[in-house]
Amino acid sequence: MESAFPVQVGAPGGKPLTITKKPERIVSLNPTATESLFAIGAGKQVVAVDEKSNFPAEAPRTTLSGFKPNVEAIAGHQPDLVVASNDVEGVVAGLEKLKIPVLLLPAAKTLDDAYGQISILGQATGQGTPANDVVNRMKGQISKLVRETPRPAEALKYYHELDPTFYTVTSKTFIGSIYGLFGLVNIADAADPTGGGYPQLSAEQVVNAAPRLIFLADVKCCGQSAAAVGTRPGWASVPAVRDGGVVALDDDIASRWGPRVVDLVRTVSEAVTAAGKK
Repeated sequence: MESAFPVQVGAPGGKPLTITKKPERIVSLNPTATESLFAIGAGKQVVAVDEKSNFPAEAPRTTLSGFKPNVEAIAGHQPDLVVASNDVEGVVAGLEKLKIPVLLLPAAKTLDDAYGQISILGQATGQGTPANDVVNRMKGQISKLVRETPRPAEALKYYHELDPTFYTVTSKTFIGSIYGLFGLVNIADAADPTGGGYPQLSAEQVVNAAPRLIFLADVKCCGQSAAAVGTRPGWASVPAVRDGGVVALDDDIASRWGPRVVDLVRTVSEAVTAAGKK
């Protein structure tokens, strides 16, 4: 059963948006939204996506930017709905002047946020039932993975690397919440007194913290790997490096909060299981 129109949608705390009829020409300016739109069966309604939206392969990728959106370029695709994660460069006001509605879905902070955004996209596109099916499937798969992952007797410390200059995430971020599902201890939490969520550590801090797991989210962007990490001065003594606990992630999956977060949870589950056997 398709969602009824008109419908009022919006992220929690955001400005509600009324969509008068089922959109048939959607422009997505965010890779996560693009993945979600196709997962819920709204792909045929999408006419253009931003340059970072590289999944799925059939998404109509363009040179549009979600970071520096160009109102004229977006409007050129004649959208009846634009989905974005941020209101930058005055894009919302600019498109509203042209009578083009914009649905803002900011970066998720929790899994519940991610589920909620998929449901919102379902309501906004007339794909309410398929969207709920996607959410329920994700919940079931993630719950099963977490439930069936054996927990080691001692909580595992981990480090999540965003780039080779040691920017990382804390437990307060979306990615941190994923690791939290498995009871992992984030070595960066104590190094983030302002609570921003994305502190920069030093090599010495990482080495001294002695994490048993290191997750690399800088594989595609920056050519990092377990072998590369092992050659860093002093890192050979880190338990994760010494015992094979360096895990290469897919940069894209590790930075998005759409349906493929299940793949990320599975990767973390496998890493925790392997570490527990050592």
